Amino acid sequence: MVSKLDDFFRFQTTALSIRGERQQLIASNIANADTPNYKAKDIDFTSALNNALGRSNASNGSQVPEALTKTSPQHLDIKGSAAAGLPLYRGTVQGAVDGNTVDMDVEQNQFTDNALRYEAGLTMINGQIKGMLAAIQG
Repeated sequence: MVSKLDDFFRFQTTALSIRGERQQLIASNIANADTPNYKAKDIDFTSALNNALGRSNASNGSQVPEALTKTSPQHLDIKGSAAAGLPLYRGTVQGAVDGNTVDMDVEQNQFTDNALRYEAGLTMINGQIKGMLAAIQG
């Protein structure tokens, strides 16, 4: 029974987990806006979600691997983690003299967009739970 509930909520919980990690990366970018040579990072949400759920990549039809191949026992195991999306460096919109690639306008927009999408995910999970309760209570 519990595994069926896990399956029912897997998509939304995985999406929320990735959104949370993305929010931390964007917050880190904002915090390091004045750090020389800091490179802004972000997560490609779609590929991270596909990777975490083990889905095929829609753009090229290939199967997305569930985990990276570890070549050393000292490598970290990220299988099943939302971090499977791996942070990417954000492209430079307007370079700074000190080598910092953080653009505060872009970061603030991304932060707000991601926060709204996180709230929408919570609303969807809440709706799913209410629907299940209505079905149980009759």
